[in-house]
Amino acid sequence: MSNKFKVLLVDLTQKKASIQYFDRKNNWLGGSGLAAGLFAQFADFKADPFDPCQPLILAIGPLTGYFPMMSKTVLGFLSPYHGQYAETHAGGRSALSLRFTGYDAIVIKGRASQLSCLAISSKNIELIPTPYLHKLDVFRTGKLLRKIFPEHSGHRSILRIGPAGENLANFALINVDTYRHFGRLGSGAIMGAKNLKGIVLAGDGRLPLEPTQTREYTAIYDEIFRIITRTRAVHKYHDLGTAQNLIPLNELQALPWRNLQETTDPKVQNISGETFAEKLLLRQTACAHCPVGCIHIGLLREKFGPEHEFLYRQVAYDYEPIFAVGSMLGMTQENHVLTLLEDVERVGLDVISTGVALAWATEALQKGVITLKQTLVPLKFGELAPYRQAISHLAFKKNDFYAHLAQGTLKAAQKFGGEDFACVLGQEMAGYATGEAYFVSQALGFRHSHLDSGAYSFDQKENSKNISRAINFMLDQERYRCLLNSMVGCLFGRKAYSVENICKALNSLGYSFTKEQLEEIAQNIQASRWALKIKTGFNPDQVKIPKRYLEVKNWKGKIDADFLYQLKKAYAQEIKKLGQNPG
Repeated sequence: MSNKFKVLLVDLTQKKASIQYFDRKNNWLGGSGLAAGLFAQFADFKADPFDPCQPLILAIGPLTGYFPMMSKTVLGFLSPYHGQYAETHAGGRSALSLRFTGYDAIVIKGRASQLSCLAISSKNIELIPTPYLHKLDVFRTGKLLRKIFPEHSGHRSILRIGPAGENLANFALINVDTYRHFGRLGSGAIMGAKNLKGIVLAGDGRLPLEPTQTREYTAIYDEIFRIITRTRAVHKYHDLGTAQNLIPLNELQALPWRNLQETTDPKVQNISGETFAEKLLLRQTACAHCPVGCIHIGLLREKFGPEHEFLYRQVAYDYEPIFAVGSMLGMTQENHVLTLLEDVERVGLDVISTGVALAWATEALQKGVITLKQTLVPLKFGELAPYRQAISHLAFKKNDFYAHLAQGTLKAAQKFGGEDFACVLGQEMAGYATGEAYFVSQALGFRHSHLDSGAYSFDQKENSKNISRAINFMLDQERYRCLLNSMVGCLFGRKAYSVENICKALNSLGYSFTKEQLEEIAQNIQASRWALKIKTGFNPDQVKIPKRYLEVKNWKGKIDADFLYQLKKAYAQEIKKLGQNPG
């Protein structure tokens, strides 16, 4: 184990690269912690998110390449969506490919003089002009990049953006190896602002095995592998995948339908995980070094001729995407949902934000808040064709309305009206209308993500309205997830990677941590991330929860507004305390 992180610093403007060593004594661990530490060092806190000086940071963790499900890469950046420090995670081959380039992290600054692709291997770094990729969709870009960089197939990872990223849509994403993404909060727009169409990580180096030649390593590896493969800890994710959540949440009256105007619908069966598996599932695949296979690929057939003539496409699906362009848009045909998913993937937009944004636009059109002249197409819940056109309009910012909508649903609502029914909790909501804890957690959470603390599970497990229990749950879960995200592990592996097992895994590689030390470091990382978010403009006291959330009714009854606001106030206080005392 080296006592330094090996960091590649790339300056696109100067067409230069250098290696810097970042001291481990700060106990950033890797991943989420390392990205925060690097952002604190390299960011310009007075500049705009699109300023070339701002860094785009890729970071992996100390367990990457050594243990199963350590398959994620963390990306840190200043978000164009809200102007604050943000973090997003992706799998695919990105983590292992980065590990085999020989770097713990890559920091990309500057702006290329023309649309380009950055290629990184263990031996070379190239910035290659690719103006011919301008306006090309994600899939065509991927095909061409695979031809341009044919070496190391199976070991290489290809990150790229679509036209939404080039057009600086605030919720454009970065596609990773076709089926995975750095989603949410506009990382794709940051690549677009840097004139960077793609990043290729060759993964052509070697990983030293000396630290693993121990009984301790073999024992903890076998134990973690056993939990993953021989218990039911992650069985759900391989079988139906997270799409299994649709029917249970619908039965709990906690599945958002038609811009959260309802929380249940009898037609949920048509877009359930069971129906997708029966009618559309082609195969399951996995991120590199993961035995689970949670990536579910659906087969989409499209008739293009008068006889039996079909095009077919392979489209990945999960719970959140099905919610976003399924129930949230009132879509009740499984093939129509997969069609919209493919359309969103193609242009390089975040699917959750896209679905929620179009759901708001649909209700706004119905209520006369906006007009057909603005939407260009007659948006209507359950109607496929208008949404297909609207997705393209959004990615290309077809007119003033879509240009504002591409900045974020709430910004559009502030411009045109309809803030009360804008389903935004920090960013466009994920698909859990479970109650007060979840609404507060996403609205105020560090990433404004359902994965910040998993508070939707607290809503489902707790019947009492105990503020201290809810706050402790969210903070404890966030702290643990900071630790796992610094390794960097898939959150589906939580049952295999207890703090004790993480400690054993690290020590088997030559580290010397105690469980108590790891928990303290995780708390320091948690506080440091909050300090960065607050320093870049976040004020938890100013976060508003739209009126629509107070109208929600689920299996517990109507949302308790008093409890929600008390919980929000208490959580805001804890966030400010953390941000004032970074590690």
